Amino acid sequence: MSQATIRPRPMPQVRPITFDDLGKAVRAGVSDFRRAPRFGLFFGGVYFVGGWIMWLLLNWAEAPWLMLPLALAFPLMGPFVAVGLYDVSRRLAAGQRLDWSSVLGVVFEQRKRELGWMAFVTLFICFIWFYQIRTIMVLTLQNMSFSSTEGFLKVVFATPEGLTFLCVGTLAGGLLAIVLFSVTVVAIPLLLERDRDFITAIITSVKAVTTSPAPMIGWGLTVTALMMVSILAGFLGLLVALPVLGHATWHLYKRAVVPET
Repeated sequence: MSQATIRPRPMPQVRPITFDDLGKAVRAGVSDFRRAPRFGLFFGGVYFVGGWIMWLLLNWAEAPWLMLPLALAFPLMGPFVAVGLYDVSRRLAAGQRLDWSSVLGVVFEQRKRELGWMAFVTLFICFIWFYQIRTIMVLTLQNMSFSSTEGFLKVVFATPEGLTFLCVGTLAGGLLAIVLFSVTVVAIPLLLERDRDFITAIITSVKAVTTSPAPMIGWGLTVTALMMVSILAGFLGLLVALPVLGHATWHLYKRAVVPET
């Protein structure tokens, strides 16, 4: 008797992208937002409300200065809020009808799939960031005290110790941000679209970044800059920036990863 040979599924294939692809992805993201604004404003609103809740909780805990390190980590959680936006772009491209039950159903369904493991990876890296920034703060600022955001900013920008903390923290945080961006930028939309394991998705995402490092890192810096400007504007900019960036990321993924046959 012959035994059936079990062949592993091939890895998703990536292809190089250019800065021109970034421009086309952004234009497609703006188009998707204009075609389905109610969904974009809804998911952007979730982020907007979450930002203000975080700010109010920090003030209640009398630790508003923590908003700075948290704000730096805040954009790193964007891809999970954008899952619904990825699905909206997918449905628009396929000509499928958009309705709340279908889109939100796909979002809630992800808790049973591999995307939950990606959430764990992201939270793990964010926890490393929080402990890292706390350690750097202790080593550089030592016995300096501040009880408000203004006091913290004064120490950081007006003292040698604060400038050291700012430089070291920015460098360490930037390295972690590159790692997190590399493992999620393609992985999350891939897991939404395809029935693959999260390890395969992470490998594909890292391969997409290393295949086109300049455009991909440029995209990561663009996302971070726009998110930070939106946060500094009282989180109000997230209502538009998050949905446009979410839709654009989906279209960038479609350009970077070869479709399944």
